[in-house]
Amino acid sequence: MYTGPTVGGLLNATFGNATELIIAIYALRNGMIRVVQLSLLGSILSNMLLVLGCAFFCGGLVFYRKEQVFNKASATVNSGLLLMAVMGLLFPAVLHFTHTEVHYGKSELALSRFSSCIMLGVYAAYLFFQLKSRKDPYIPLSEDESQHGENEDDNDEIPEIGKWESVIWLLIMTAWISILSEYLVNAIEGTSRAWNIPISFIGVILLPIVGNAAEHAGAIMFAMKDKLDISLGVAIGSSTQISMFGIPFCVVVGWIMGKPMDLNFQLFETATLFITVIVVAFFLQEGSSNYFKGLMLILCYIIVAASFFVHEDLPPEDKSSTP
Repeated sequence: MYTGPTVGGLLNATFGNATELIIAIYALRNGMIRVVQLSLLGSILSNMLLVLGCAFFCGGLVFYRKEQVFNKASATVNSGLLLMAVMGLLFPAVLHFTHTEVHYGKSELALSRFSSCIMLGVYAAYLFFQLKSRKDPYIPLSEDESQHGENEDDNDEIPEIGKWESVIWLLIMTAWISILSEYLVNAIEGTSRAWNIPISFIGVILLPIVGNAAEHAGAIMFAMKDKLDISLGVAIGSSTQISMFGIPFCVVVGWIMGKPMDLNFQLFETATLFITVIVVAFFLQEGSSNYFKGLMLILCYIIVAASFFVHEDLPPEDKSSTP
C-alpha cells in the first residue's frame, strides 16, 4: 500500500527470507554446513513449486472462468537469474565429482567464493535494474491485459496499520525469529534421530515449509485478489533472492568465519534444482496461469519431497580436510 508493488514485492520476499538466512547463519556458526545448504535449497524448491503452485491453484479456482495473466518479461528475467544460479552451483559439483580440481579440496572452495562474489554483484545489478531502470515491472505490457475493471478498485483499499507501525512490527518479528532459530537449529539432529527421518528431508522439506509460511500466505492472498504479478514477485522473487543473494551471502559469511561453506550442493540436490528451474520456466513462458498449472506444480513438489525422504545424504568426506 505504501511502497507500491515493486518495492512491496521485494520487501515481502526479503523479510520472508529473513527466517532462512537467520537459521542459515546460526547453523553456519555451529559448523552445520550441510544443514545450511539443504535449508537454502529447500527454500528455493518450496517457493518455486509449492508456494507458486498453491498461488496458481487458488487463484485459478477463484477466477476459474478465465486465465489469469502476469508480466511475462519480468518472469523471464527471474527465470534467467535462477538458471545462472544453477550454473553457479553446478560447476563446483561437477569439478568435485569428476576429480578434475587443480588443487584437490582447494579449487572447489576458491571457485565457490569467486562465483559467490560474481552472483552478489549480479543480484545488486538486478535490484538496480528492477527499481531504477524500469518504472514498474509489474504493470502488464499490453493494455488489453489490464482491461478488467477490478484494478481500479485496488486504489480504494485502505492499509490496516500505519507505515512506521508496519516497520516496527517487521523488526520485532525478525528479532524474535532470530532467537527461536537458535533453538530450532540445535534441535535438528536430535529430531532426525528420534523420528528416524533423514536430515536431508528435514532440511529440504520441513524447514522451508515453516520458513516460507509468510510467502505462502502472501502469494495465495494476492493470487486470490487477481494480483498475480505480486504473487510471482513473492514466490519467484524469493527464490531468485535466495539463489542469487542468500546462498552466495552464506558462502561469504562462512569465508569470514573460517568455515568451508561452498557451492557444491552434491549432484542429487543440484540436479533436482536444475530440473525444477526448467519446469517452472516452461510454466511461466506463456504469461498466464490456471488451477491446472498450479496443481501440476504442487504434484511436482510432492515428487521432490518423496525423493528426499528416500535419499540418504552421504557425509562430505573431503570437507574436513579442506582448510
